[in-house]
Amino acid sequence: MAGIYSCKKGDDSVPTSSTLTTSLNVVNTTTDTLNFYLNGSRVNTTSSLYPFGYTGYLPVPFEDQNYQFKRPRSSDVLFNLQLALDTNKVYSVYIAGENADDTFTTRDTLIADTASRPKIRFVNASPGSGNLNVVINDTLRFSTRAYKTTTVFIPISAGIKHVQIYNTGSTVALSDTSRTFIAGRQYTLFAKGRITGTGGQKFGTGLVVNR
Repeated sequence: MAGIYSCKKGDDSVPTSSTLTTSLNVVNTTTDTLNFYLNGSRVNTTSSLYPFGYTGYLPVPFEDQNYQFKRPRSSDVLFNLQLALDTNKVYSVYIAGENADDTFTTRDTLIADTASRPKIRFVNASPGSGNLNVVINDTLRFSTRAYKTTTVFIPISAGIKHVQIYNTGSTVALSDTSRTFIAGRQYTLFAKGRITGTGGQKFGTGLVVNR
């Protein structure tokens, strides 16, 4: 995630707990820059969460916790998010809008490929997009993925890949890009924006390096 943005207004200390045994990655698929707080204390203390960026896995307490999301230099809470996370698990939260209804959580099962190939999964974080198909190098890899759904990680060969996103049943690509996948890594390709959006809200894809 490019750049460092320090926001020290209010309590930006890391929350203290004896149960920091769950890992949480927050993925920002919006055009807002965000900070997030756990029970009033800022969690992402080293950098704000920039548009289409992600925090990487951070240690947070398990069980029911109340997270608040704010814009930098603002004391106003954009939205609250209650999460119930299990201990010793790995999760990602996707922020796809300005309210809790446009957030969702995935359980991330990070198991390396035995042949050291890269692995990829797909997450549909595009509100109102309908069902989506993902084609990589002219091969259908993921199909009929609705908003807020995720696939399992699958292995692919390493290298530069031609990645296209379609509405299920359509032959017109919504997104057409090239992505580089490195051997041994695990990735999440996510859909973002809106099909009818313009500028930063235009439909597209982002990529998370999970490990």
